[in-house]
Amino acid sequence: MGDNVKTAHIANLNGLLADAFALYVKTKNFHWHVRGPQFRDLHLLFDEQAAEIFALTDLIAERVRKNGATTHTSLTSLAAGSRIAAQDRADLSAEAMIGELIGDNRTFLAQLRATKDSAGEVGDNATDGIIDDWTDQCEQRIWFLSQTLA
Repeated sequence: MGDNVKTAHIANLNGLLADAFALYVKTKNFHWHVRGPQFRDLHLLFDEQAAEIFALTDLIAERVRKNGATTHTSLTSLAAGSRIAAQDRADLSAEAMIGELIGDNRTFLAQLRATKDSAGEVGDNATDGIIDDWTDQCEQRIWFLSQTLA
C-alpha cells in the first residue's frame, strides 16, 4: 500500500466528517424552522435524523485518528472540507427543505461509498465493515424524506 492511497483514504474520512457536520447543522436548522401542515411530523423527523447524523461524527473522527491522522480542528476547517452547501435561509418551504436534505444525503451517500472503497484499498477493515451500517442509515433517511413528498 502506497502513501498516496493512505492519504486519499484519510481525505475521504475527513471529507465524510465535514459532510456529516454540515448535514447535521442543516438538518437541525430545518428542524427549528420547518412550518406548515406537516410541521409536527417533519419537526420530529428532522430532529431524529439530526441526532442520527450527529452520532456519526465521533465515530468518523475516531476512524481518522485510528488511521494515524488528524481530523478537522475548527468550523472553518469543516466548512472548507464539506461538499454540502450551507443553507442560511429560515423561510424555505417544507418541500424545499426536504428536497435539499434528499440531495445532501445523496451527496453524503456518495462519500460513504467512496470511503468504503478507499478503506478496502488500504486494508482498513474496521471502516470497511462499519460503513455498511452508516450507508444503510443514509439510505433510510433518503427513503423517509422521499416518502414525505409522495
